[in-house]
Amino acid sequence: MTRVKRLLDVAGALLGLAVASPLLATIALAIKLGDGGPVFFRQTRVGRCGTPFRIWKFRTMVEDGARRGPPLTAVGDGRVTRVGAWLRRIRFDELPQLLNILAGEMSFVGPRPEVPAFVARYDAEQRRVLEFVPGLTDPASLAYRDEAEMLAGQTDPERVYAEQIMPEKIEMSLRYAHRATVWSDIRIIMQTLGAVVGAGPPPAARLDRPFPGAG
Repeated sequence: MTRVKRLLDVAGALLGLAVASPLLATIALAIKLGDGGPVFFRQTRVGRCGTPFRIWKFRTMVEDGARRGPPLTAVGDGRVTRVGAWLRRIRFDELPQLLNILAGEMSFVGPRPEVPAFVARYDAEQRRVLEFVPGLTDPASLAYRDEAEMLAGQTDPERVYAEQIMPEKIEMSLRYAHRATVWSDIRIIMQTLGAVVGAGPPPAARLDRPFPGAG
């Protein structure tokens, strides 16, 4: 499946960039007019086999937002700009990752790539997720698409993420990745598109337990 998946990734990314180019240009202009800062945000993530790469995103926080606080953002984070809040709500801040897909650093479907600080917390079993090319979306991404809302109001959102959300996402990602097919990937992509436009099913298969430190 790997060669077919790669061909589909390249074709899909090229098509996506061509079709979405007017939208991408409009978003870039809105970000620039918003506060005059850079259009893109680059951040180091950990890819397949532990190889670091720099992810592409539209900038959604103030220019020095990454230095002002933790790597996680919850709903109501003051670092997020007005345009950025809109982009995050509909996930359009992720569109530039089509460039990462073209470069072979990511795929359309795969485990979401983490920052090195969180990967450093992986145990031996969790590190198996690094055997797979990271992606834009997968079942864990769909199940936790309201992650920012879930972290809002937590007394220690970073601990909640590292101790509960992240392990559950890794478990879901591994479970899917080991049985993924081209057709199941297409289904995940369609479900993701449905979720973006508000037509997708509610988060499912999430292990709902009270968060430690909830408040």
